[in-house]
Amino acid sequence: MKIGFVSLGCPKNLVDSEVMMGDLVSKGHELTPHPEDADVIVVNTCSFIDPAKKESIDTILEMAQYKETGRAQRLIVAGCLVERHRADIVANMPEVDAVIGTNELANIAALCEGLEPAKNPIEPFLYHEGSPRVRTTPKHHAYIKIAEGCDHPCTFCIIPQFRGQFRSRRFEGLIVEARRLFDDGVREINLIGQDVTSYGEDLGLKNGLATLLGRLAEIETPYEKWVRFLYAYPNRVTPVLLETIAAHPHLVKYMDMPLQHASRNVLKRMKRGQHGDAFLKLLENIRKTIPGVAVRTSMIVGFPGETEADFEELCQFVEAAKFDRLGVFSYSDEETSESFHLDQKVDARTIYNRKRRLMSIQRKISRKANQALVGQEMSVLVEGPSAESDLLWQARLSTQAPEIDGVCYISDPGEGVLAAGQIRRMLVTEAHDYDVVGNLIDTGAPVQAIQNHFPILAAHSTPNVLPHR
Repeated sequence: MKIGFVSLGCPKNLVDSEVMMGDLVSKGHELTPHPEDADVIVVNTCSFIDPAKKESIDTILEMAQYKETGRAQRLIVAGCLVERHRADIVANMPEVDAVIGTNELANIAALCEGLEPAKNPIEPFLYHEGSPRVRTTPKHHAYIKIAEGCDHPCTFCIIPQFRGQFRSRRFEGLIVEARRLFDDGVREINLIGQDVTSYGEDLGLKNGLATLLGRLAEIETPYEKWVRFLYAYPNRVTPVLLETIAAHPHLVKYMDMPLQHASRNVLKRMKRGQHGDAFLKLLENIRKTIPGVAVRTSMIVGFPGETEADFEELCQFVEAAKFDRLGVFSYSDEETSESFHLDQKVDARTIYNRKRRLMSIQRKISRKANQALVGQEMSVLVEGPSAESDLLWQARLSTQAPEIDGVCYISDPGEGVLAAGQIRRMLVTEAHDYDVVGNLIDTGAPVQAIQNHFPILAAHSTPNVLPHR
């Protein structure tokens, strides 16, 4: 049976898709990049905010057309949208033949085959090192989900409702999976989860994330490797974690730590706690402990009760913090979140204007930081030819995470063979708001050319039907 697969949303969703595809392939099914040739089409959805929900619905309806124009006999909807709107999908979307939630991924093969899935009322799904997996990222980088679920009570977030309580994967299983990826030619591993900094607490591990990072850094490889983690919760960033990152050259000097706001008033209504002054002290400690670290964060503007004074405090905080990377999200009023019932809602126009202003502040900070890189020699991970121009190749600094940060454009590849997956030395010659341009100045160690068979799936990207590797 040929299966077409569309994955939407963040890297955590992407890993879920890869695991489902791995299960299908292990049971004899074939993946096709052409939805018109698929017997079954699966859409793995995202619905964290309204734009993601709309994209998911639009994609479902688009794929449903292949039941008329192609050979598709079944359309299956998976993921977050199912957890939030299962009954509505079943009642109002007759094009959909089956649904599968985030804790039911093991049922994917049965549903594709039109069978009744086995019931498992005991525990939610958590993939492991033995789970078959079809990777969809380029060969040189991969994601490992180290935990699932979340126990934080953030009022704007609905993830705990459909991902469940926080649960860590087995420590040794993660080491096995990482070693397997490195043996397969992966140069960069990104650890992900709803809250990676809580890793191991439910297993009784003290300093679980720091210990895991240390072990991953010690895995021997015949080439340079990068290991980073994403989605740190600020009050779980410990001195031991920072010292571990500083101590190991293979651990990327990069901290992704969503703060969401700086106003004590707004953070209290978010049930996040802390405030801007405390965050500035934490940032000072991070930068002191890890020289050269890049810090990325995200903020929400327009949260219910956010006054002009609160927003001004946020702007002043961002100017003082000088983040290397900043994402700004407009508050989305989700009907199942606790914040949905809060008063003092901020109108859409005000939210839009606040987002633009905050991004304008960050743009100047980012441009100045990039200008300071001009003339420096830095290591970059070569991604491949740029989609911007046939004359450019694209790469990333270790301080640029895949999909969410800026990139480097290689204007002069220098001498030697250029291949995706190489880690090379680049002289930065030009700076833009979020990207930099440079020339390669080394010849590059001989490496096996890496073919990018698969498209990259990123949050808010155009849906892709993935091929089988």
